Amino acid sequence: MFHWLEKHPFLFSVGVFVVIAFAGLIEIVPNFAQASRPVVGTAPYSTLELAGRHVYIKNSCNACHSQLIRPFKAETDRYGHYSLSGEYAYDRPFLWGSKRTGPDLMRVGNYRTTDWHEHHMKNPEEVVPKSIMPAYPWMFENTVDIDTVYAEQLTVSKVFSVPYNKAVPTKDGSVTVKMGKDLEDAKAMALEEAKIVAADMKDPRVKAAVEAGEIPEIVALIAYLNSLK
Repeated sequence: MFHWLEKHPFLFSVGVFVVIAFAGLIEIVPNFAQASRPVVGTAPYSTLELAGRHVYIKNSCNACHSQLIRPFKAETDRYGHYSLSGEYAYDRPFLWGSKRTGPDLMRVGNYRTTDWHEHHMKNPEEVVPKSIMPAYPWMFENTVDIDTVYAEQLTVSKVFSVPYNKAVPTKDGSVTVKMGKDLEDAKAMALEEAKIVAADMKDPRVKAAVEAGEIPEIVALIAYLNSLK
């Protein structure tokens, strides 16, 4: 039936290519789709955590710190389990990075505390001798922009169906909704979360600001870093 193909090398080659390509797609696409789905326990960022992510990007933390643990023993021994694609399902944009002036932060929430981050952001070299990381004193004075964060949550939840407004099980077993019913509710939720973070901090300016209903950038940033596990 296909003897005529043997007499036409070009058509035969094209036919082989099409068959192999189709078989490859059948094998690869389902696995790729499955791997890109959210890993069980992966939940969207809360309003405060997302605000901290904005602070992280604004201050170019991703220029020196990657968030991608490669599947090599030297990496997993130092940083923890290698990264899975489904863990980035709710990240926009991805902050994988390709350079490490500082350590990878993919799972920094597993081994650093709020107190450690506060001290480190004030005086990096005092915490890590010979560190070349600069201090970020303005984060203790600037307040976060919840309006912009909430607008992003609304947009992303509608366009990309990110379940900010649905109860999603998290890695610690809790089930929480990550977005307020409206802007005022979102601000109230972020402030309550900020109070929990600030309770473990020592800077009186931070505590006073949170008590006054404001959220310093450092609080949001630490909330974000604590969520990376």
